[in-house]
This record gives sequence, structure tokens and C-alpha cells, in this order.
Amino acid sequence: MSAFTYLKDSLQNLVAGLGTARDKASHSSYGVPDMDDLQLLNAFRGSWAARKGVSIPAIDACRNWRNWQADKEQIQKIEAEESHLNVQGKILEALLKARLFGGAAVFIGTGERDTASELNPERIWKGGIKYLTVMTRRQLTATEIEQDPQSDRFGKPKAYRLPGSMVEIHPSRLVIFIGQQHPDPELAQGAAFGWGDSVLLSAMPAVKHYDETMANVVSLVYEAKIDVINIPNLMTSMQDKNYERLLLERLRLAAIAKGINGALILDGQETHSSKTANFGTLPDVIAKTEQGVAGAFDIPGSRMFGLSSGGLNSNGEENTRNYYDNVASRQKLELMPAMSVLDECLIRSALGNRPKEIHYAWAPLWQATAKERADIGKITADTIKTLNETKLFPSDAISKASVNLLVEMSIMPGLEAAIEEFGTELPDEEVGDEVNSPPQATKTPISDAAPRTLYVSRKVTNGDEIIAWAKAQGFDSTVPAESLHVTVAYSRNPVDWMKIGETWSGDGDGHLKVVPGGARLVDKLGEGAVALLFNSSELAWRHVSINEATGASWDWPEYQPHITFTYEPGSVDLEAVEPYRGKIELGPEIFEEITQ
Repeated sequence: MSAFTYLKDSLQNLVAGLGTARDKASHSSYGVPDMDDLQLLNAFRGSWAARKGVSIPAIDACRNWRNWQADKEQIQKIEAEESHLNVQGKILEALLKARLFGGAAVFIGTGERDTASELNPERIWKGGIKYLTVMTRRQLTATEIEQDPQSDRFGKPKAYRLPGSMVEIHPSRLVIFIGQQHPDPELAQGAAFGWGDSVLLSAMPAVKHYDETMANVVSLVYEAKIDVINIPNLMTSMQDKNYERLLLERLRLAAIAKGINGALILDGQETHSSKTANFGTLPDVIAKTEQGVAGAFDIPGSRMFGLSSGGLNSNGEENTRNYYDNVASRQKLELMPAMSVLDECLIRSALGNRPKEIHYAWAPLWQATAKERADIGKITADTIKTLNETKLFPSDAISKASVNLLVEMSIMPGLEAAIEEFGTELPDEEVGDEVNSPPQATKTPISDAAPRTLYVSRKVTNGDEIIAWAKAQGFDSTVPAESLHVTVAYSRNPVDWMKIGETWSGDGDGHLKVVPGGARLVDKLGEGAVALLFNSSELAWRHVSINEATGASWDWPEYQPHITFTYEPGSVDLEAVEPYRGKIELGPEIFEEITQ
């Protein structure tokens, strides 16, 4: 078939040659990449980019492992059985070998000699799994393909055989992982039947481009500066056999003189110049090859190369989250089906039976920050409180579900043990007992406090450092260091202080520290006042929580943490002031009424 006929439905231009036999692109085609197991292993051992491309997704898929949902005693037994059999380590090993070589499997050893028959998990009792063995595709040869369309293994191998042996293994006895799946295995040329391709096969061109680029850049460093000396009649003089020796001796002495005093001594007719390499565009070239490697392995550059994403306000977080979502999808779509028989056998091997309610969930890869965990804890507690107050469910049901929820979310990991030790009921206090609380303290509800205006602030405990900075910037008149503070809330509208609750952030002494760095500005606030503006999620969250809990007012459009350090700026040009970028240490919250 001619190229013209083949491309007749494509864009054609007879003058330009596009879409015709004159078009060079019409003769492009794709061939099967040729990499045997030895080349794959050499690439894995010799190129760190290839090694990370193979290892990172496998390691991330097994890194946080999974959380079993069952009774505490059942979970302990299942996890102990997992640890005994090293399930996590074996699955990771199989995933790594599958991604590198195109396929691998974990053999479920039950002690049965007849491995050609299907493994029935219902025949597994406590301690039924004896061992797990990892095998690569070189150690397992697929037999004929299953042609029965009613079989759940239609289009897949009926069994696997050990090389040089007639011992067959039924697929149900294997946890099978494929590197890169073949859409149509019968058309895949050069591939091992029953298995897939290595992930390096399609990614290797990008890896080679990166490795070659970096090697050339390093080589260019050695030639970053080259001295050029023009010597008159050099070629003619080379006809003298002694001239070469004299020339090398002459250049050696010139180099020594230059190395000692920096002066290069030349003959009157000789000239000297230097040529330097330009490295200005090399970072862009390297970045492009890094993007190619990251795209080839479907791994974000921040995870692959340890570099944050470029662009305004970009830190790579969105790409990392998308990548973790991709890993979670593979755990659900690839790992869970492959491990289904193993998991059924594992539960029975650990417990001796198979309770229907037992299941597991993959632990999330994205780890919440301390603030995010605190926010989740507060929201969870509010949800439990709301459900309890609405009386939609029985109190005992809410209590039991709440314990499970708080423990599983690691908000209160020791709650379950504490409930077992101390029980779920509050101890009854004897009425009139002088040691315990008086009767009215347990029977009379506490009334709301009288509403009053509210001013919440924190003293700056390292005010001397900020005043020293202000003096260095040219502010002659400043407020005393002990008067520096940050306003958290300011409500002229009277509110109930007791609805605010305890201080959310800070150490055990109520202090709060704003770490150095971040966006900071020096600007005017009102008439004459000059303040240092900074960001603090803790202060902003506390301000919002106070307003939401009490309905407090706020006299300004939005809340911006700041420290007013002078009311007499004088002639200082605020645009030329370099903001204070050091740490800001704040004392405990101070609650006062507004007096003016």
C-alpha cells in the first residue's frame, strides 16, 4: 500500500508535499524496542533515573500499607500473620521485579503437593499459609491460553510451569503482577507469553536523553575555559625534530609563570586569548529532559528529582496529590484483585475462620499536617456532638461508633484501651461528700456568663529583636518593646467569653511561635501608625473561631495579623524598608474588655 493511499484521509498539500509520498513523516513507523533482561538489569543498576522510575511507584504503593477493619483482637492476629509471612515485603519485591522485568508473582505456599489444582481458601485453617515465595517471569513459564469464554481466565494462561520441570502451578496459587499490560498479548512481538513489558521499555529513550545530557554537561565543565595561544610559523617549525620538545618546554614554563604570579610571558609575535563556555541555557535543557523522564514514568518531578514545581505560587503539592491519587487507583484496580485469594487465605490463616465483616482500606499516602489533623479532630468532635444532641441515633450506638471513629482516624489512639480500663460510665459522686464536688456543682447547670466587650491579644516576647530591627531601618521613635502585641479579636459587641473555649494552638505554656520567613510587609495602619504585617494560619484560625463561637464583631474588612511598632515614622520611606523576617514569639492569650 502506498503512503499516499495510506494517508488519503489525512491533510494533504501537493505543493508542500504534506500527506504525499514526498512527505518525510509519511515514512515514519514504530518498531519493537529490544531490551533483554540483562540490559534491563544493567539500566536499573547503572542509571539512578531508571532505578527511581521503577522503584518509586512500587514503594509508594506499599509504603503505608493498609488498615484492617475488624475487632481489635482480630486486627492484631491478622497483622501478626502479615508480619510473620512478611506479606508487605514480598508484595513490594514482586512489584519491583514486575515493573523491571515485565512480570512477577508471589507463590502462596500451603504445604500441598498438588499445585496444579485450584486453591480453595475455604480449606485454609489457622496457620494454613506456610510461606510466600517471589518468582520472576523467567522462573514461571505460561502454558496454553484459556479459550473458554465462560472461564474467568479467558485469554489468560491456564497454568504456569517451572523451567525444566513438569510441575504446574494453578494461577489461583499465585499473586500475579504485570509490568506494562499488553492490550492484545497475541500481537505483542518479542514478549514473554502470559506476561507484560518492563516499564523501562518505553521510558528508556527519555532516560537515555537525560543521562546523556547530564554526561555532556559534566564534560563541558572540564572545557569551561580554554586558553588559545597563536604561535607564528608553527607548522613550518614542526619540521624540526627538536622543535616539538622545545615547544612543549616553552609552554610548560609559561604555565608555571602564570600559575605563580598570574602573568603569561609570550614572544612579541605570539598572541593569547581565552574561550569560555556559556552555561546560561543549560538549566533549561536539563529541565526539559527531567520533564521527559517524569512524564515517561508518570511520576511528578518533585517526587522523581526532589525539586519543587516552577511557576507562581507553585510548590508541587497539586502534582503530588494527583500522583498519590494515581497510586491509590493502582492499589484498588491492580493490587487488590491480584491479592484477593491471598487475603482470603491470610484471614483464615490468622483467625481460623472468615468473618464476613472483615475488610481493609489502603492507608492514605498524603500525610496531614499538625494543623490539618487538629482541624479534622475538631470537625469530627463537632460532628459527634451534633449527632448526639439531635438524638437521631441511640446514645450507646453513637458512643461505640465514636470510639471506633476516633481510634481509626488516629485522633485519640488510646481511647479504646482507656474505655476498657475505666469503662464507659462516669462515676457517681456521693451527694454531700466533702472530698468530692458539692451537690450543687453536679446538679445545677452553669449559666452563661454576662456578655461584655472583648479584646484578645498576645504580647510579643522577643520585642527587643523587632525594636532593634526598626532602629536599624531608621525609625528613631518606637513603642517600648514590652508594649508590642498582636491583636487576635476586638469586639465592641458584647459577647459571652465562656463560649470561646481553650486556646487551640501553642505549647503547654500557651506560647505561640511564628517561624522566620514568609510574606511580610511594612505599611501604615490608620493615622501615623506603622506596623509589620505577617501571615499566621494559627492566629487567623483563632480569630475566625472566636467570631463564629460568640458572634463577635470586627471593625475592619478582614483580619490581618500585625505588630504596630511606631506612631511617629518621621521621614522614613516605607517602600525602602526591608521587613523584619526573623521569628516572632508570642505569649499566652490575654482577655480584656475594651476600655475606650
